[in-house]
Amino acid sequence: MIIIKKLKDVLQTIVGGIGKNAINIVYMIGYSTLIFLEVAYHSKAAFEKRREILKQMYYAGVKTFIVVSIVALFTGMILALQIGLELKPYQQQSLVGNIIIATLTREMAPFVTAIILIAAVGSTMAAEVGTMAVSEEIDALEMMAISPVRFLVMPRVISLALMLPIATVYTNLLGSIGGGIIAYFQLNLSFDVYYSHILESLHFKATYVGLLKAFIFGIMVSTISCANGLRATNGALGVGKATRNSVVSSFLMVLIVGYYITGIFYGKTG
Repeated sequence: MIIIKKLKDVLQTIVGGIGKNAINIVYMIGYSTLIFLEVAYHSKAAFEKRREILKQMYYAGVKTFIVVSIVALFTGMILALQIGLELKPYQQQSLVGNIIIATLTREMAPFVTAIILIAAVGSTMAAEVGTMAVSEEIDALEMMAISPVRFLVMPRVISLALMLPIATVYTNLLGSIGGGIIAYFQLNLSFDVYYSHILESLHFKATYVGLLKAFIFGIMVSTISCANGLRATNGALGVGKATRNSVVSSFLMVLIVGYYITGIFYGKTG
């Protein structure tokens, strides 16, 4: 009887924990959606907040320039090396450029750039807004009849929605250069042949789908990060929890939404 009772308690704890997490996830999805709708409503005031938007774009773009450059360059180099090693036995290494540019523009560039900005920018947004929430600065804004979403969230969402596509274009460019370096020095492929294949496979559809992904990722990451920050409680511990949740949630949403966008545009027609 004692064993059965303990087993029952353990099962209740596990099921209760799963249920609590499920409720929190559903609540967070709904809360983030409401925050996004409020941002869309307040976006009419974007020109008034242009200084703050430009400041946030600077933090999202210039401050992450070195990290994005290194990751983009080595992403292209790794892709070229792995693809080239598989194609070399068939004497088809000249197709490395075609595969790299298709992979970068369709999927890897927006995905990799989003992951970098989640870690570097999204976590910062969650920590900044969360610190304001636990120190009652958010309450002070509301007491002065100032919308926290309009004052804090909207500039951050717009700035990342604009900056992530720009960083994605840069990632495409630098990834292609990294692939060219490997193609020349390790696959014995001339730059002329490599870049001719790059241009041959650089299609408009792949480019705009990749930029659309980056734009949507920018909105999602900034909205989720700010939403988690606004809900932060319990001092420094709550800020850390909000930052962790924002990074995990943003990463998962980038994976899931990226898959469905690819399915919508390429699932039937390729």
